[in-house]
Amino acid sequence: MKNSKLDDMRHSGAHLLAYAVQNLYPNVKFAIGPSIDYGFYYDFDFGDIKITESDLPRIEKEMKKLKKDNYKFEKVEMTISEAKKFLNDNKQIYSLSLLNDIETFGSTVKKDMDKKNKKESNDTVTFYKSGDFINLCRGGHVDSFSEIGEFKLVSIAGAYFRGDEKNPMLTRIYAACFNTKKELDDYLKDREERRKNDHRIIGQKLKIFTFFDEVGQGLPIFLPKGEILKKLLIEYMREKQDKLGYIYVSTPIITNEKLFELSGHKYFYSDDMYKIIDKEKNIFYVKPMNCPFHHLVYKSEVRSYKDLPIKIAEDSPLYRYERSGTLSGLIRVRGPLTQNDAHIYTSRENLKEEFIKVINLFQEVYQEMNIKNYYFRLSLPDFNKEKFLGDKKDWDFSAQIIKEGLEETKSQYYEGIGDAAFYGPKLDVQIKNIENKEDTIATVQIDNVIPHRMGLTYINNKGESDTPIVIHRSLLGSYERFIGFFIEQTSGNFPLRFSPVQVKILPVSDKYIPESKQINDILKCNGIRSEVDLKDESISKKIRNASLEKIPAKIVIGEKEISEYKKNKDWILNINWRSDLNYTEILNINEFITIIKQ
Repeated sequence: MKNSKLDDMRHSGAHLLAYAVQNLYPNVKFAIGPSIDYGFYYDFDFGDIKITESDLPRIEKEMKKLKKDNYKFEKVEMTISEAKKFLNDNKQIYSLSLLNDIETFGSTVKKDMDKKNKKESNDTVTFYKSGDFINLCRGGHVDSFSEIGEFKLVSIAGAYFRGDEKNPMLTRIYAACFNTKKELDDYLKDREERRKNDHRIIGQKLKIFTFFDEVGQGLPIFLPKGEILKKLLIEYMREKQDKLGYIYVSTPIITNEKLFELSGHKYFYSDDMYKIIDKEKNIFYVKPMNCPFHHLVYKSEVRSYKDLPIKIAEDSPLYRYERSGTLSGLIRVRGPLTQNDAHIYTSRENLKEEFIKVINLFQEVYQEMNIKNYYFRLSLPDFNKEKFLGDKKDWDFSAQIIKEGLEETKSQYYEGIGDAAFYGPKLDVQIKNIENKEDTIATVQIDNVIPHRMGLTYINNKGESDTPIVIHRSLLGSYERFIGFFIEQTSGNFPLRFSPVQVKILPVSDKYIPESKQINDILKCNGIRSEVDLKDESISKKIRNASLEKIPAKIVIGEKEISEYKKNKDWILNINWRSDLNYTEILNINEFITIIKQ
């Protein structure tokens, strides 16, 4: 539940930030400055001046000076025409744009309300003034600057005005703000710990992935260890799904626009799709999702109720246009997005049973992968604001099925209004990222719309033609995105079965390299992912390097180990296990192979 008093204090902090920036950069233009769940931010246009994090201490110092001056918040009302003149005179183009929206939409609402109250509208808007800073604002604030709690400027980011890439890129300054210094210090300490798990840093240190300017933004290259990790995850999910009756297909990476016209995706996602026009002037799209292809596979045969459920799966690379300002490591890329994708075609009667199976599989997989602190969001439509296809009764039925499935599996969830897909409600798997912001890992959706659009049918138990309901589900989302979360959740200490390198063999000197290579061959022949450290370094340096690489098991090979090896192939290993793996330190080789293959 939101704390309105805390929100008002944080929003007041945004005004304080804007005032300080105005003093230091007189020609700055202001956009918006809302409160957020740990503080506030403000979007600025600094013109040709480049602001970096090195500028934050200077701005923060000015904020603290102004806070001591203890200016009050004064409400100033202006008519629309007065406000326009004021903003024009001060060249505040972003506030003027917001004012135009208020004039177009807000004043109409106000007039309607005034009619109900039998009053005449004055068409006024509010500004708030503190000292020499004044800007368009609807309020809430504290009474004066002295009531603003403890704060610290924490970061800078780029942000398009109104989130639209067609608009100018602004500079967004973030601040943490709390009532007490202890709360602020606790938050900053926790933030610093979380930032240590930034997948963008750990992933490149562990040589999981990298980016090249020559390739382009949002297009990661997976290095050998990253490709192994991705392959392990794909194989793991395929093994799970094979046991549950999923069947796999492979579909093209591009397709004629007609398919997306038929499914409806073209009308809702065309701005996010890469378009190709060939030499014959045919229009194709690079595939951003698998659904329409799978629907065609379903439609290619006559289906009976006895065949249902049919579960069609595919691990296919997808590409989507994401605005450059939103790209972030592996969490948000343009491609490839190799989705752990599947579509379940089922009857209305069996929908809940199949949905519960999906929830149970979510929970099983995330437990085995040591993914913690995730939760569910039931994403519903807002029929007053958004355009959604289909019959509201079908939407209500689908939403009720999801709720019952969550309750029967005792799953925690909350509702998000307006976050549904255009064809149905969905259940999103949510998690906090390193910035403590909510992100979606994966999703499962119920679709009553597209099966009708694409003419999907089956013969029901009465011998009549019926339309299946489709469950769209992606337990891991895209493997690339999931790896980003996986790194942050585990700090790169992957569970043993998913570690790209499970064993590092460390010869004490070059003298022991031949036997180390033979031991490495034994492990590899038994399916163990092992490597020999051949660097000309001390054994302490090799051990340290293997620890930094977060290798689960390290085997030091010296005189004793070689002697045991020569006497008996079932020799004794001195193993240094990673601290989170609770195994004994001395094992024979067969016991070691058994443990590490679990």
